Amino acid sequence: MLITCPYCGPRDVIEFAYQGDGNRERPQPASQDLDAWNAYVYDRLNPAGDHNEIWQHAGGCRAHIRV
Repeated sequence: MLITCPYCGPRDVIEFAYQGDGNRERPQPASQDLDAWNAYVYDRLNPAGDHNEIWQHAGGCRAHIRV
């Protein structure tokens, strides 16, 4: 599978490292809301169909991209 890096062009997936779900929103760092932090850290959705993922071009320019 090829992933297109905006800086390096099309590259093999072996050069990339999965960094997580691209649709999650992190709570504010100063937030005291433990339920929000618990949901961010532990709760995962598994929707059917298209979704966003964050990948890092670890074997190249080290950029983070949404796929």
